Amino acid sequence: MQDKNLIGGQWRSAHSGETFAVCDAATGEELARVPRCGALEACDAIEAAGKALQAWSGLIPSARATVLSTIAQAMRDRKQELAQIMTAESGKPLDEAQGEVDYAADYFLSAADEANRLASETIHSRRADRALCAIPEPIGIVAAITPWNFPLAMLARKTAPALAVGCTQVVKPAESTPLTALAFAQLLVDVGLPAGVVNVITGDPAIIGQAWLGDGRVRKLSFTGSTAVGRLLMKSSADQVVRLSLELGGHAPFIVFSDADIPAAVAAAVSGKFRVAGQTCVCPNRFIVADNVYPEFVDQFAEVASGLRVGRGREAGVRIGPLIDDRAIVRIRNQVKDAVAKGAKIVTGGATVPVEGCLDRFFAPTVLANATAEMLCFQEETFGPLAPIARFETESQAIEMANATPYGLAGYIFARDPNLLERVSRQLNCGIIGVNTGVISDAYAPFGGRGWSGFGREGGRWGIEEYISWKYVCAAVNG
Repeated sequence: MQDKNLIGGQWRSAHSGETFAVCDAATGEELARVPRCGALEACDAIEAAGKALQAWSGLIPSARATVLSTIAQAMRDRKQELAQIMTAESGKPLDEAQGEVDYAADYFLSAADEANRLASETIHSRRADRALCAIPEPIGIVAAITPWNFPLAMLARKTAPALAVGCTQVVKPAESTPLTALAFAQLLVDVGLPAGVVNVITGDPAIIGQAWLGDGRVRKLSFTGSTAVGRLLMKSSADQVVRLSLELGGHAPFIVFSDADIPAAVAAAVSGKFRVAGQTCVCPNRFIVADNVYPEFVDQFAEVASGLRVGRGREAGVRIGPLIDDRAIVRIRNQVKDAVAKGAKIVTGGATVPVEGCLDRFFAPTVLANATAEMLCFQEETFGPLAPIARFETESQAIEMANATPYGLAGYIFARDPNLLERVSRQLNCGIIGVNTGVISDAYAPFGGRGWSGFGREGGRWGIEEYISWKYVCAAVNG
């Protein structure tokens, strides 16, 4: 297990020699100690990325595409190793971690496809004495700060398009799950990625982030995390006019209309809500169900949820692993307590589940009936296995309830009427809409939100555009 940082092709400790512990999310057992880096190492990483930039950006796009395809295959070849590291440090079930490896590899394949399409564009002018063209160039050195819940996929989303365009990169993974990023860095070294093209450091997020945003050589930062941190990054990016991509919090509505296929909606609700124990930015947070199918949906949802196995992610058959830390447990307990005090009914779950040899971080899949907009669980992101279910009577009421949030990342609609689905899809204030499905992420599609959920897109050609600086050339034509 790699426990050093990658800077300029070299495995390094912090200048100070300081380290911090990375622990098993389920047991608290120390897995490794990694460098506690700061501003000095952040600057070293930029220096290394700068030295590698000219050669990497100078490769023809098809050559970079070949490298990206090689990385994707290496990820699949090391699926078990990467998945086991992810499960240990994040707690997610092993099968989810294995699926994440495949999903992350898809981002490199998608970026490879787009790299092969990169080309200058001829512009037709109304003037006969001018020849115009637009040239896609890499924006330069880019920084990435990634979250704990998808430690490989979120890194792939940011690294693959950057490399495809010709950028070099500096990366800081989440403190809770840096070992996956370091294992990925080892993979990059092993497949022969040139030194300095990708540099990975661990440590203090505020100090490292400020160092990168304060250095004019860094021309873009991509961040996935909380809205509060996103706001701070926006302020800090102003002095050097750094381009940002921000994928922030979500508070997804899940609307079930009266003509919906209820068993299918329940299956989608379960898969979407309880992935990573409900700790994803796109998982349904607010269930909004038509009056005449409300009892049926609640009963079926609670029945399936109550049967999900809770335990350590490495154990076969486990669907719900631990929450990432004790603060997450406090948050979900407070939301349940608040909801019950305001009239909600616990249909199933509602408390932690003891798991032998583990910390008290396992929360039972919880379904709350009679939820209302006044409850905390309908007002703030949960990040846990809590499903509050409210009622609606009319289409307009459902849309109003769904849009009653400053967040705008994902939303879900279940119905059979195609006209209804079309109308509601257009009116939901979300960047991503799942129609009769709870699985919406795809490496070839534009992932991103609006409002407090941030801006910028990741995936497909839209993700590539985030790393391009277009150069317009206007040439005089004689004769």
